[in-house]
Amino acid sequence: MAVDHYLATYGLWALFILVAMESSGIPVPGETALIAAAVLASQGKLVLWEVILVAALGAIVGDNIGYLIGRKGGRTLLLRWRITRGTAERLLPAGERFFERHGPKTVFLARFIAGLRVVAAWIAGITHMRWRTFLLWNALGGIAWAVGYGLLAYYFGKAIVDAISTYGLYAAVVIAVLAAAAYLGYRWWKRRRASAKRVAEEEVIVVPPDREDTAATHDRG
Repeated sequence: MAVDHYLATYGLWALFILVAMESSGIPVPGETALIAAAVLASQGKLVLWEVILVAALGAIVGDNIGYLIGRKGGRTLLLRWRITRGTAERLLPAGERFFERHGPKTVFLARFIAGLRVVAAWIAGITHMRWRTFLLWNALGGIAWAVGYGLLAYYFGKAIVDAISTYGLYAAVVIAVLAAAAYLGYRWWKRRRASAKRVAEEEVIVVPPDREDTAATHDRG
């Protein structure tokens, strides 16, 4: 497989470049590279946390390049040609309103949908989505994607990730639900532990010194 060859030859640099290229709008197998790298990490050939970190950075950097391309040149390109000008003039205002209302979740969820992952940054730039908002939600999506798919591939192999990738949006929901469940479970465990500690402390009976003296006097009597 070509991706495996690139990873074996160039290591994490290949992972970063492939993920960044896909995120910037070039249809290369960036997600496949993440999955393959995580599988190699499970075999001891790479380090998992490095794979996740590099994939997340590649996603964030690539998406911001795509956003910049769309922001600076996408609109001009669409309005330049007569064949696209009419459609662009009709759809751009609606696209701007859509990204104004739903841009954050669209940017986040796009990371988990194969076709949309390649063009989402361009669309965000073309519709002039605020860069700071894009950067935040793009980073959150890139990190969640790298962590979720990296861990799945590491522990369960390529087949399970491919199956989840088929459902795209559902994968994002599943990962979000699992993350929320893990967080709530941790909070519940901490509360139970703190409650048990308080109960144990309350059950310890401390006899005040004056009562000890009184008890000693009665004993002597």
